[in-house]
Amino acid sequence: MSDTGTTFGRVLLELQHKVPGAASADIRELPSGRTIVWLEVDGSHHKGALSAAASQVIATAAETARTKGLPLVGQFASSGADILEGIAALHGWGRAAKALADCSGVVPTINIVSGPAVSGPALLIGLADFVVMTEDSYAFVSGPTMVEEFTGIAVTTDELGGPAAHARQSGAATIVVTDTAAALDWVDALLAFLPDSVDSLPAFSASGDPDDRSTPEAGGLMPETSTGSYDVRDVIASLVDDGYHLELRQRWATNVVTTLATMGGHTVGIVANQPLSLAGTLDIPASQKAARFVSFCDAFNIPILTLVDTPGFYPGKDLEWRGMIRHGAQLVFAYGRATVPRICVILRKSYGGAYIVMDSKKMGNDLCLAWPGAELAVMGAGQAAAILQRRATDEERAAFEADYTARLLNPYVAAERGYVDAVIDPADTRREICAALHMLRDKRERLVSRKHDNSPL
Repeated sequence: MSDTGTTFGRVLLELQHKVPGAASADIRELPSGRTIVWLEVDGSHHKGALSAAASQVIATAAETARTKGLPLVGQFASSGADILEGIAALHGWGRAAKALADCSGVVPTINIVSGPAVSGPALLIGLADFVVMTEDSYAFVSGPTMVEEFTGIAVTTDELGGPAAHARQSGAATIVVTDTAAALDWVDALLAFLPDSVDSLPAFSASGDPDDRSTPEAGGLMPETSTGSYDVRDVIASLVDDGYHLELRQRWATNVVTTLATMGGHTVGIVANQPLSLAGTLDIPASQKAARFVSFCDAFNIPILTLVDTPGFYPGKDLEWRGMIRHGAQLVFAYGRATVPRICVILRKSYGGAYIVMDSKKMGNDLCLAWPGAELAVMGAGQAAAILQRRATDEERAAFEADYTARLLNPYVAAERGYVDAVIDPADTRREICAALHMLRDKRERLVSRKHDNSPL
Protein backbone atom coordinates (compact mmCIF):
# COMPACT_ATOMS: atom_id res chain seq x y z
CA MET A 1 0.00 0.00 0.00
CA SER A 2 1.28 3.51 -0.82
CA ASP A 3 2.18 6.09 1.84
CA THR A 4 -0.79 8.14 0.69
CA GLY A 5 -3.08 5.16 1.06
CA THR A 6 -1.70 4.51 4.54
CA THR A 7 -2.34 8.13 5.53
CA PHE A 8 -5.95 8.03 4.38
CA GLY A 9 -6.35 4.66 6.07
CA ARG A 10 -5.36 6.29 9.36
CA VAL A 11 -7.83 9.13 8.76
CA LEU A 12 -10.65 6.63 8.29
CA LEU A 13 -9.64 4.65 11.35
CA GLU A 14 -9.43 7.80 13.51
CA LEU A 15 -12.85 8.86 12.28
CA GLN A 16 -14.53 5.58 13.15
CA HIS A 17 -12.91 5.58 16.62
CA LYS A 18 -14.25 9.07 17.28
CA VAL A 19 -17.75 8.08 16.13
CA PRO A 20 -18.19 4.44 17.17
CA GLY A 21 -21.23 2.76 15.71
CA ALA A 22 -22.43 0.44 13.01
CA ALA A 23 -20.09 1.71 10.26
CA SER A 24 -16.33 1.32 9.87
CA ALA A 25 -13.94 1.95 7.00
CA ASP A 26 -10.33 1.44 6.01
CA ILE A 27 -8.02 1.13 3.03
CA ARG A 28 -7.02 -2.48 2.49
CA GLU A 29 -5.58 -4.90 0.00
CA LEU A 30 -7.46 -7.86 -1.46
CA PRO A 31 -5.72 -11.26 -1.84
CA SER A 32 -4.80 -10.30 -5.42
CA GLY A 33 -2.96 -7.26 -4.11
CA ARG A 34 -5.60 -4.81 -5.37
CA THR A 35 -5.99 -1.76 -3.10
CA ILE A 36 -9.55 -0.68 -2.29
CA VAL A 37 -11.45 1.52 0.13
CA TRP A 38 -13.34 -0.88 2.37
CA LEU A 39 -16.58 0.15 4.05
CA GLU A 40 -18.58 -2.02 6.44
CA VAL A 41 -21.95 -1.54 8.08
CA ASP A 42 -22.06 -4.09 10.91
CA GLY A 43 -25.45 -5.67 11.49
CA SER A 44 -24.45 -6.97 14.91
CA HIS A 45 -24.26 -3.44 16.34
CA HIS A 46 -27.76 -2.11 17.04
CA LYS A 47 -28.99 -4.14 14.04
CA GLY A 48 -26.84 -1.98 11.81
CA ALA A 49 -29.04 1.08 12.36
CA LEU A 50 -27.41 4.07 10.71
CA SER A 51 -26.82 6.97 13.05
CA ALA A 52 -25.64 10.34 11.77
CA ALA A 53 -22.11 9.40 12.88
CA ALA A 54 -22.23 6.06 11.02
CA SER A 55 -23.43 7.83 7.88
CA GLN A 56 -20.50 10.23 8.25
CA VAL A 57 -18.14 7.25 8.06
CA ILE A 58 -19.88 6.08 4.86
CA ALA A 59 -19.61 9.55 3.33
CA THR A 60 -15.95 9.90 4.28
CA ALA A 61 -15.13 6.47 2.82
CA ALA A 62 -16.86 7.40 -0.44
CA GLU A 63 -15.09 10.77 -0.60
CA THR A 64 -11.74 9.06 0.04
CA ALA A 65 -12.36 6.52 -2.75
CA ARG A 66 -13.32 9.28 -5.18
CA THR A 67 -10.48 11.67 -4.39
CA LYS A 68 -7.78 8.97 -4.28
CA GLY A 69 -9.07 7.07 -7.32
CA LEU A 70 -9.64 3.73 -5.59
CA PRO A 71 -12.55 1.26 -6.00
CA LEU A 72 -15.11 1.46 -3.20
CA VAL A 73 -16.28 -1.87 -1.78
CA GLY A 74 -18.94 -1.83 0.95
CA GLN A 75 -20.48 -4.57 3.04
CA PHE A 76 -23.99 -3.73 4.25
CA ALA A 77 -26.19 -5.23 6.96
CA SER A 78 -28.50 -2.49 8.17
CA SER A 79 -32.06 -2.19 9.47
CA GLY A 80 -32.26 1.41 8.28
CA ALA A 81 -31.81 4.87 9.76
CA ASP A 82 -31.57 4.98 13.56
CA ILE A 83 -35.12 5.67 14.78
CA LEU A 84 -33.88 6.98 18.14
CA GLU A 85 -31.91 9.79 16.46
CA GLY A 86 -34.81 10.97 14.36
CA ILE A 87 -34.13 13.63 11.73
CA ALA A 88 -30.38 13.71 12.44
CA ALA A 89 -30.09 10.13 11.20
CA LEU A 90 -31.99 11.00 8.02
CA HIS A 91 -29.76 14.02 7.46
CA GLY A 92 -26.69 11.78 7.80
CA TRP A 93 -28.17 9.27 5.37
CA GLY A 94 -28.67 12.02 2.81
CA ARG A 95 -25.02 13.05 3.10
CA ALA A 96 -23.92 9.43 2.62
CA ALA A 97 -26.17 9.06 -0.43
CA LYS A 98 -24.75 12.25 -1.99
CA ALA A 99 -21.16 11.06 -1.45
CA LEU A 100 -21.92 7.67 -3.02
CA ALA A 101 -23.65 9.33 -5.99
CA ASP A 102 -20.56 11.50 -6.50
CA CYS A 103 -18.52 8.31 -6.96
CA SER A 104 -20.60 7.22 -9.94
CA GLY A 105 -18.52 7.09 -13.09
CA VAL A 106 -15.40 8.13 -11.16
CA VAL A 107 -14.50 4.89 -9.35
CA PRO A 108 -16.10 1.43 -9.50
CA THR A 109 -18.52 0.90 -6.60
CA ILE A 110 -19.42 -2.56 -5.33
CA ASN A 111 -21.77 -3.40 -2.46
CA ILE A 112 -21.99 -6.71 -0.62
CA VAL A 113 -25.31 -7.30 1.14
CA SER A 114 -24.64 -9.77 3.95
CA GLY A 115 -27.79 -9.22 6.02
CA PRO A 116 -30.76 -6.85 5.90
CA ALA A 117 -30.71 -3.69 3.78
CA VAL A 118 -33.93 -1.92 4.65
CA SER A 119 -35.32 1.43 3.54
CA GLY A 120 -32.48 3.97 3.14
CA PRO A 121 -29.65 1.40 3.04
CA ALA A 122 -31.55 -0.45 0.28
CA LEU A 123 -31.39 2.70 -1.82
CA LEU A 124 -27.69 3.08 -0.99
CA ILE A 125 -26.93 -0.34 -2.45
CA GLY A 126 -28.99 0.62 -5.49
CA LEU A 127 -26.46 3.38 -6.20
CA ALA A 128 -23.65 0.86 -6.63
CA ASP A 129 -22.36 -0.39 -9.98
CA PHE A 130 -22.48 -3.99 -8.73
CA VAL A 131 -24.36 -5.66 -5.88
CA VAL A 132 -23.39 -9.02 -4.40
CA MET A 133 -26.01 -10.66 -2.16
CA THR A 134 -25.33 -13.56 0.17
CA GLU A 135 -27.92 -16.33 0.46
CA ASP A 136 -29.14 -15.18 3.88
CA SER A 137 -29.51 -11.49 2.97
CA TYR A 138 -32.53 -9.44 1.93
CA ALA A 139 -33.24 -5.89 0.78
CA PHE A 140 -36.34 -3.78 0.28
CA VAL A 141 -37.56 -0.20 0.63
CA SER A 142 -40.88 -1.15 2.25
CA GLY A 143 -41.07 -4.31 4.33
CA PRO A 144 -43.67 -7.12 4.45
CA THR A 145 -45.72 -5.44 7.21
CA MET A 146 -46.11 -2.22 5.27
CA VAL A 147 -46.86 -4.11 2.05
CA GLU A 148 -49.66 -6.03 3.76
CA GLU A 149 -51.10 -2.89 5.39
CA PHE A 150 -51.23 -0.99 2.11
CA THR A 151 -52.12 -3.78 -0.31
CA GLY A 152 -53.70 -6.50 1.82
CA ILE A 153 -51.25 -9.03 0.37
CA ALA A 154 -49.23 -11.10 2.81
CA VAL A 155 -45.65 -11.69 1.67
CA THR A 156 -42.59 -13.12 3.36
CA THR A 157 -39.27 -11.32 3.71
CA ASP A 158 -37.61 -13.71 1.28
CA GLU A 159 -40.39 -13.41 -1.31
CA LEU A 160 -40.30 -9.65 -1.13
CA GLY A 161 -36.59 -8.95 -1.07
CA GLY A 162 -34.58 -12.15 -0.88
CA PRO A 163 -31.56 -12.73 -3.10
CA ALA A 164 -33.52 -14.87 -5.58
CA ALA A 165 -36.09 -12.10 -6.03
CA HIS A 166 -33.41 -9.50 -6.74
CA ALA A 167 -31.38 -11.80 -8.97
CA ARG A 168 -34.35 -12.82 -11.16
CA GLN A 169 -37.06 -10.17 -10.81
CA SER A 170 -35.66 -6.74 -9.96
CA GLY A 171 -32.14 -7.09 -11.35
CA ALA A 172 -30.77 -5.34 -8.25
CA ALA A 173 -28.43 -8.25 -7.47
CA THR A 174 -25.53 -8.73 -9.84
CA ILE A 175 -24.79 -12.15 -8.35
CA VAL A 176 -25.84 -14.32 -5.38
CA VAL A 177 -23.14 -16.14 -3.41
CA THR A 178 -23.10 -18.38 -0.35
CA ASP A 179 -21.35 -16.12 2.17
CA THR A 180 -19.13 -13.10 2.67
CA ALA A 181 -15.92 -15.01 1.88
CA ALA A 182 -17.35 -16.06 -1.49
CA ALA A 183 -18.47 -12.48 -2.08
CA LEU A 184 -14.95 -11.15 -1.55
CA ASP A 185 -13.55 -13.78 -3.92
CA TRP A 186 -16.03 -12.67 -6.58
CA VAL A 187 -15.21 -9.00 -6.02
CA ASP A 188 -11.51 -9.79 -6.46
CA ALA A 189 -12.28 -11.61 -9.72
CA LEU A 190 -14.41 -8.70 -10.95
CA LEU A 191 -11.80 -6.05 -10.18
CA ALA A 192 -9.27 -7.94 -12.32
CA PHE A 193 -11.23 -6.62 -15.32
CA LEU A 194 -11.67 -3.05 -14.05
CA PRO A 195 -9.47 0.03 -13.68
CA ASP A 196 -9.08 1.82 -10.35
CA SER A 197 -10.83 4.90 -11.67
CA VAL A 198 -11.97 6.82 -14.72
CA ASP A 199 -8.43 8.17 -15.08
CA SER A 200 -6.85 4.78 -15.76
CA LEU A 201 -7.21 1.79 -18.07
CA PRO A 202 -7.87 -1.82 -17.02
CA ALA A 203 -4.64 -3.70 -16.43
CA PHE A 204 -3.22 -5.82 -19.24
CA SER A 205 -3.70 -9.54 -18.56
CA ALA A 206 -1.10 -11.70 -20.26
CA SER A 207 -2.47 -14.80 -21.97
CA GLY A 208 -1.00 -17.62 -24.00
CA ASP A 209 -4.07 -17.57 -26.24
CA PRO A 210 -2.92 -16.30 -29.68
CA ASP A 211 -4.73 -13.26 -31.07
CA ASP A 212 -5.02 -14.96 -34.46
CA ARG A 213 -6.43 -18.24 -33.15
CA SER A 214 -8.96 -19.66 -35.59
CA THR A 215 -12.53 -20.03 -34.27
CA PRO A 216 -14.40 -22.38 -36.64
CA GLU A 217 -16.33 -23.76 -33.65
CA ALA A 218 -18.10 -20.41 -33.30
CA GLY A 219 -19.75 -20.75 -36.70
CA GLY A 220 -20.39 -24.43 -36.05
CA LEU A 221 -22.74 -23.47 -33.23
CA MET A 222 -25.23 -21.92 -35.64
CA PRO A 223 -28.36 -24.09 -36.15
CA GLU A 224 -29.29 -25.20 -39.65
CA THR A 225 -32.57 -23.28 -39.50
CA SER A 226 -32.96 -19.58 -38.76
CA THR A 227 -35.43 -20.39 -36.00
CA GLY A 228 -33.11 -22.81 -34.21
CA SER A 229 -31.60 -21.82 -30.86
CA TYR A 230 -28.12 -22.05 -29.37
CA ASP A 231 -26.30 -20.70 -26.31
CA VAL A 232 -24.51 -17.49 -27.24
CA ARG A 233 -22.24 -17.99 -24.21
CA ASP A 234 -20.61 -20.82 -26.17
CA VAL A 235 -19.84 -18.34 -28.95
CA ILE A 236 -18.38 -15.91 -26.42
CA ALA A 237 -16.22 -18.62 -24.84
CA SER A 238 -14.84 -19.53 -28.27
CA LEU A 239 -13.78 -15.94 -28.96
CA VAL A 240 -12.32 -14.64 -25.67
CA ASP A 241 -8.92 -15.34 -24.10
CA ASP A 242 -8.72 -18.86 -22.68
CA GLY A 243 -12.51 -19.23 -22.97
CA TYR A 244 -13.04 -17.37 -19.67
CA HIS A 245 -15.57 -14.62 -19.10
CA LEU A 246 -17.35 -13.23 -16.02
CA GLU A 247 -21.08 -12.93 -16.64
CA LEU A 248 -23.00 -10.22 -14.78
CA ARG A 249 -26.68 -10.40 -13.79
CA GLN A 250 -26.88 -13.89 -15.24
CA ARG A 251 -30.33 -14.64 -13.81
CA TRP A 252 -32.04 -11.39 -14.78
CA ALA A 253 -33.20 -10.54 -18.31
CA THR A 254 -31.74 -13.78 -19.64
CA ASN A 255 -32.53 -12.82 -23.26
CA VAL A 256 -29.38 -10.68 -23.24
CA VAL A 257 -25.93 -11.60 -21.92
CA THR A 258 -23.61 -9.00 -20.39
CA THR A 259 -20.14 -10.22 -19.52
CA LEU A 260 -16.53 -9.15 -19.03
CA ALA A 261 -13.58 -10.91 -20.64
CA THR A 262 -10.18 -10.21 -22.16
CA MET A 263 -9.21 -10.39 -25.82
CA GLY A 264 -5.59 -9.97 -26.73
CA GLY A 265 -4.96 -9.40 -23.03
CA HIS A 266 -7.19 -6.31 -22.83
CA THR A 267 -10.53 -6.10 -21.03
CA VAL A 268 -13.64 -6.00 -23.19
CA GLY A 269 -17.30 -5.73 -22.23
CA ILE A 270 -19.56 -8.02 -24.26
CA VAL A 271 -23.28 -7.53 -24.94
CA ALA A 272 -24.95 -10.43 -26.74
CA ASN A 273 -28.50 -11.46 -27.59
CA GLN A 274 -29.35 -14.89 -26.16
CA PRO A 275 -31.45 -17.02 -28.57
CA LEU A 276 -32.14 -19.54 -25.79
CA SER A 277 -34.38 -17.03 -24.02
CA LEU A 278 -37.35 -15.35 -25.75
CA ALA A 279 -35.55 -16.08 -29.05
CA GLY A 280 -33.15 -13.24 -28.25
CA THR A 281 -35.82 -10.54 -28.53
CA LEU A 282 -35.43 -7.30 -26.59
CA ASP A 283 -37.90 -6.40 -23.84
CA ILE A 284 -37.79 -3.83 -21.03
CA PRO A 285 -35.49 -5.71 -18.61
CA ALA A 286 -33.08 -6.66 -21.42
CA SER A 287 -32.90 -3.06 -22.62
CA GLN A 288 -32.21 -1.82 -19.08
CA LYS A 289 -29.61 -4.50 -18.41
CA ALA A 290 -27.71 -3.87 -21.62
CA ALA A 291 -27.94 -0.08 -21.34
CA ARG A 292 -26.59 -0.05 -17.79
CA PHE A 293 -23.70 -2.29 -18.80
CA VAL A 294 -22.82 -0.25 -21.90
CA SER A 295 -22.88 2.92 -19.80
CA PHE A 296 -20.58 1.36 -17.20
CA CYS A 297 -18.09 0.17 -19.80
CA ASP A 298 -18.03 3.59 -21.42
CA ALA A 299 -17.47 5.29 -18.04
CA PHE A 300 -14.45 3.12 -17.23
CA ASN A 301 -12.66 2.95 -20.57
CA ILE A 302 -13.68 -0.61 -21.44
CA PRO A 303 -14.15 -1.39 -25.17
CA ILE A 304 -17.55 -2.83 -26.08
CA LEU A 305 -18.12 -5.89 -28.26
CA THR A 306 -21.72 -6.45 -29.37
CA LEU A 307 -22.81 -9.85 -30.71
CA VAL A 308 -26.12 -9.55 -32.51
CA ASP A 309 -28.77 -12.19 -33.08
CA THR A 310 -32.24 -10.79 -32.49
CA PRO A 311 -35.51 -10.80 -34.45
CA GLY A 312 -36.53 -7.50 -32.85
CA PHE A 313 -38.39 -6.13 -29.87
CA TYR A 314 -40.76 -8.43 -28.02
CA PRO A 315 -44.31 -7.37 -28.93
CA GLY A 316 -47.11 -6.89 -26.42
CA LYS A 317 -49.66 -4.42 -25.11
CA ASP A 318 -48.44 -4.74 -21.53
CA LEU A 319 -44.85 -4.08 -22.60
CA GLU A 320 -45.84 -0.95 -24.50
CA TRP A 321 -47.89 0.38 -21.59
CA ARG A 322 -45.00 -0.22 -19.19
CA GLY A 323 -42.77 2.00 -21.29
CA MET A 324 -41.04 -0.03 -23.98
CA ILE A 325 -40.38 3.21 -25.85
CA ARG A 326 -38.62 4.85 -22.90
CA HIS A 327 -36.63 1.79 -21.89
CA GLY A 328 -35.72 0.84 -25.44
CA ALA A 329 -34.46 4.40 -25.84
CA GLN A 330 -32.15 3.83 -22.85
CA LEU A 331 -30.19 1.31 -24.89
CA VAL A 332 -30.10 3.58 -27.93
CA PHE A 333 -28.90 6.42 -25.72
CA ALA A 334 -26.21 4.35 -24.01
CA TYR A 335 -24.66 3.28 -27.31
CA GLY A 336 -25.13 6.71 -28.88
CA ARG A 337 -23.10 8.51 -26.22
CA ALA A 338 -20.41 5.81 -25.79
CA THR A 339 -16.94 6.97 -26.87
CA VAL A 340 -14.91 3.82 -26.11
CA PRO A 341 -13.89 1.49 -28.97
CA ARG A 342 -17.01 -0.32 -30.22
CA ILE A 343 -17.11 -3.43 -32.39
CA CYS A 344 -20.30 -5.10 -33.61
CA VAL A 345 -20.53 -8.63 -35.03
CA ILE A 346 -23.84 -9.73 -36.54
CA LEU A 347 -24.01 -13.48 -36.02
CA ARG A 348 -27.41 -14.21 -37.52
CA LYS A 349 -30.62 -12.13 -37.26
CA SER A 350 -30.67 -8.35 -37.03
CA TYR A 351 -34.13 -6.99 -37.74
CA GLY A 352 -35.94 -3.69 -37.45
CA GLY A 353 -35.54 -1.40 -34.47
CA ALA A 354 -33.42 -3.99 -32.70
CA TYR A 355 -30.92 -3.74 -35.57
CA ILE A 356 -30.51 -0.06 -34.76
CA VAL A 357 -30.23 -0.31 -30.98
CA MET A 358 -27.74 -3.19 -30.98
CA ASP A 359 -24.95 -0.79 -31.98
CA SER A 360 -25.50 -0.68 -35.74
CA LYS A 361 -22.96 1.08 -37.99
CA LYS A 362 -24.88 4.32 -38.12
CA MET A 363 -25.06 4.40 -34.31
CA GLY A 364 -21.35 5.15 -34.44
CA ASN A 365 -19.52 1.88 -33.92
CA ASP A 366 -15.91 1.67 -35.09
CA LEU A 367 -16.19 -1.67 -36.87
CA CYS A 368 -19.22 -3.65 -38.00
CA LEU A 369 -18.69 -7.24 -39.11
CA ALA A 370 -21.17 -9.87 -40.24
CA TRP A 371 -21.07 -13.61 -40.75
CA PRO A 372 -22.11 -14.88 -44.20
CA GLY A 373 -25.42 -16.25 -42.94
CA ALA A 374 -26.44 -13.01 -41.25
CA GLU A 375 -29.91 -11.65 -42.00
CA LEU A 376 -30.25 -7.84 -41.99
CA ALA A 377 -33.66 -6.42 -42.81
CA VAL A 378 -36.66 -4.53 -41.49
CA MET A 379 -38.24 -7.88 -40.67
CA GLY A 380 -38.07 -11.57 -41.50
CA ALA A 381 -39.52 -13.09 -44.67
CA GLY A 382 -42.55 -14.57 -42.89
CA GLN A 383 -43.42 -11.25 -41.21
CA ALA A 384 -43.00 -9.36 -44.48
CA ALA A 385 -45.26 -11.84 -46.28
CA ALA A 386 -47.92 -11.51 -43.58
CA ILE A 387 -48.05 -7.75 -44.23
CA LEU A 388 -47.42 -7.48 -47.97
CA GLN A 389 -49.06 -10.72 -49.13
CA ARG A 390 -52.18 -10.80 -46.94
CA ARG A 391 -54.47 -11.79 -49.81
CA ALA A 392 -52.01 -14.02 -51.65
CA THR A 393 -52.34 -17.77 -52.04
CA ASP A 394 -50.04 -20.11 -50.17
CA GLU A 395 -48.01 -20.66 -53.32
CA GLU A 396 -47.67 -16.92 -53.97
CA ARG A 397 -46.68 -16.28 -50.38
CA ALA A 398 -44.05 -19.04 -50.49
CA ALA A 399 -42.62 -17.58 -53.70
CA PHE A 400 -42.52 -14.11 -52.14
CA GLU A 401 -40.69 -15.38 -49.04
CA ALA A 402 -38.11 -17.21 -51.16
CA ASP A 403 -37.47 -14.12 -53.28
CA TYR A 404 -37.36 -11.86 -50.21
CA THR A 405 -34.83 -14.14 -48.53
CA ALA A 406 -32.60 -14.39 -51.58
CA ARG A 407 -32.59 -10.66 -52.37
CA LEU A 408 -32.67 -8.99 -48.96
CA LEU A 409 -31.85 -11.38 -46.10
CA ASN A 410 -28.10 -11.41 -46.51
CA PRO A 411 -25.25 -9.18 -45.29
CA TYR A 412 -23.92 -8.36 -48.75
CA VAL A 413 -26.65 -5.82 -49.50
CA ALA A 414 -25.70 -3.94 -46.32
CA ALA A 415 -21.99 -4.29 -47.10
CA GLU A 416 -22.50 -2.75 -50.56
CA ARG A 417 -24.00 0.32 -48.91
CA GLY A 418 -21.33 0.62 -46.22
CA TYR A 419 -23.60 -0.43 -43.35
CA VAL A 420 -21.35 -3.45 -42.73
CA ASP A 421 -17.57 -3.04 -43.00
CA ALA A 422 -16.83 -6.66 -43.88
CA VAL A 423 -18.45 -10.07 -44.22
CA ILE A 424 -16.07 -12.52 -42.55
CA ASP A 425 -15.71 -16.24 -42.06
CA PRO A 426 -16.68 -17.15 -38.46
CA ALA A 427 -13.28 -18.82 -38.13
CA ASP A 428 -11.64 -15.40 -38.51
CA THR A 429 -13.77 -13.63 -35.90
CA ARG A 430 -11.28 -13.61 -33.00
CA ARG A 431 -8.44 -12.51 -35.26
CA GLU A 432 -10.45 -9.61 -36.67
CA ILE A 433 -11.71 -8.45 -33.27
CA CYS A 434 -8.26 -8.58 -31.63
CA ALA A 435 -6.70 -6.68 -34.54
CA ALA A 436 -9.40 -4.01 -34.28
CA LEU A 437 -9.00 -3.70 -30.50
CA HIS A 438 -5.26 -3.15 -30.84
CA MET A 439 -5.82 -0.58 -33.59
CA LEU A 440 -8.41 1.28 -31.48
CA ARG A 441 -6.37 1.39 -28.27
CA ASP A 442 -5.59 5.07 -28.81
CA LYS A 443 -9.10 6.08 -29.85
CA ARG A 444 -10.18 9.38 -28.30
CA GLU A 445 -13.32 11.39 -28.99
CA ARG A 446 -13.94 15.00 -28.11
CA LEU A 447 -16.99 15.17 -25.87
CA VAL A 448 -19.83 17.60 -26.49
CA SER A 449 -19.66 20.56 -24.10
CA ARG A 450 -22.67 20.39 -21.79
CA LYS A 451 -23.48 20.18 -18.11
CA HIS A 452 -24.65 16.56 -18.46
CA ASP A 453 -26.86 14.51 -20.71
CA ASN A 454 -30.50 13.72 -19.96
CA SER A 455 -30.79 9.95 -20.19
CA PRO A 456 -34.31 8.56 -20.83
CA LEU A 457 -34.59 6.95 -17.39
